[in-house]
Formats: sequence, structure tokens, C-alpha cells
Amino acid sequence: MLLDVRTYTCRPGTIKKHLALYEKMGKGPQTRHLGEPFAYLTTETGNVNQYIHIWAYENAGDRERRRAAMWADPEWLAYTEESAKLGALEAQENRLMTPVSFFPIKR
Repeated sequence: MLLDVRTYTCRPGTIKKHLALYEKMGKGPQTRHLGEPFAYLTTETGNVNQYIHIWAYENAGDRERRRAAMWADPEWLAYTEESAKLGALEAQENRLMTPVSFFPIKR
């Protein structure tokens, strides 16, 4: 299993608008190609302008195939255009991670 842990930082005061736009325009095409996320989380303490989502893949090839299909989807491209117009995102970071053998992830 390969986990894609993605952290997004929004400009102060914009996270609610950004997440509402994602729910309206991005969630459908993204989950159509990537499946349901392992987790989609907002921050309670610390940097409250950040949210994290985690996607699970079989391996790097599976991730590459599914993400390429998503980026070829006109609905996803329309969402990314609207997201850019909103201008909420300040930073994005992603890490590819694997679980340790002594705490396997059960899905």
C-alpha cells in the first residue's frame, strides 16, 4: 500500500470557501478516479488554515494511472480553474508514505 498524504495551506479566511468549492466541483471527479479518500481532515489546533487528505493506492503505478485519468477529466480541470480563480491556496505539500509492518493498515 502507498499513501499519498497531501497538505494544503489556505490564505487566512479562505478555507471554508475553498472547501465549499471542492465539495461542489472537485469531489465528484476526484473520487470518480481516485476512489474514496483514506481521510480528508481539517485542522482543529495548530495552523487552522490547513487541511490534509490522504489517498491509498496499491503502488506507485496505480497512483500514476488514476491521477493521470483524473487530470484528463474536463470536470476536474474546470474545478482546478475555479480553484485558481478563488486564489485561496498558499502552499501544497505531498508525501508518499508506506505503513510499517508491525502496524498494518486494514481497509
